[in-house]
Amino acid sequence: MTGRRGTPWGWKAGILVASVVGAATTVLGRRAEAAARAGLIDWAAVERVAVGHLRTAPGTLAPAELAATEPRYAAAMARVVPALEATLGAALPGIVGRIAVVDRAGWVRANRATFAALFGRIEGDVLREVLPPGAGLSKSSMVLANRWLATRQLGLLLGFLGRRVLGQYDLALLAAESAPGRLLFVEENVRQTAAVLRVPVDAFRTWVALHEATHAFEFEAHPWLRPWLAGRLERQLELFGSASASLPREAARSLGRALRGLGRGHWMERMLGPEERRLFRETQAAMSLLEGYADHVMEAVGRDLVPGVGTISSRFHARRARRSPVERAVFRLTGLDLKMEQYAAGRRFVAALEAAGGPALLGRLWDGPESLPGDGEIEEPARWLRRVAGVAP
Repeated sequence: MTGRRGTPWGWKAGILVASVVGAATTVLGRRAEAAARAGLIDWAAVERVAVGHLRTAPGTLAPAELAATEPRYAAAMARVVPALEATLGAALPGIVGRIAVVDRAGWVRANRATFAALFGRIEGDVLREVLPPGAGLSKSSMVLANRWLATRQLGLLLGFLGRRVLGQYDLALLAAESAPGRLLFVEENVRQTAAVLRVPVDAFRTWVALHEATHAFEFEAHPWLRPWLAGRLERQLELFGSASASLPREAARSLGRALRGLGRGHWMERMLGPEERRLFRETQAAMSLLEGYADHVMEAVGRDLVPGVGTISSRFHARRARRSPVERAVFRLTGLDLKMEQYAAGRRFVAALEAAGGPALLGRLWDGPESLPGDGEIEEPARWLRRVAGVAP
């Protein structure tokens, strides 16, 4: 079509449309970039997804029922703490007053805050790496898509764990102030698990309380442990943030090899650099010790404290070993299988030390960071015995 003087309008319309589209794209890009810089994770949505996943879990309790259970845990702790203090030779001041009985959603809320604090340490570095100023619509849209996906993945993970966690020593490891931790007991899961195991629920509560109170002892009786672990975690987060651009590609490659049964070690470890791998192994060894020591103390103290402790322990560990294929896959993909390995490896390590030198030798574990098991020593206790205790097993 042409105007009265034969001027073509098609190319003028094209320029106008292109200008409008370009301006709209610029505006959308700026808005998308601003939205993307709001964070890597939508934490409110994480909580909604997790809590929504928990609505179908059996055994939901009303707030009044949870509150009515608090005296039972207080009574259990009043028996547990003196027994631990007598056995371990250290005081646990105030721990009885720092307990909370929560439902599954309450556990999710507490751990959402923990996850958010951890992600907050690396969020700025990652965003600067993947979303430089003026990144535009394409990169911003990718960040927003990744946020949507990561938000739902974390929500489902917290929902998955929220059905299973019995208790937790809740410690803000990276907090600026070294406030003591508190004990959380997820009563809905405690009751359900006691019913499945066919054990008395009051005895099971005491058994769970004993495990978590031992974790409190590990940290609160040894003030060096918390900053030692925090320092390693902070350095790992720092390295993670600096390598953010290549991590998705390396993670996908490592996970793909793991699913095909290729490679040695855990898929998460294989995607780490040398320093990250060293920190990872040091942290894993420490966590194995913490879990193994807690299990050891449960058996030693529980014999006189928890009626039917042998039955509870054997049925609980047998149930833990009988995970469904779906559960095993989730644990492998998320790294939670490492937690299960920590229990087993830590129990074997602590048992070997006690056999070699009794309680006095076990006490050497808490002398300081140099007494923690080093690389490979959890799997080979004889190496720790030679290095730390000068004992030839």
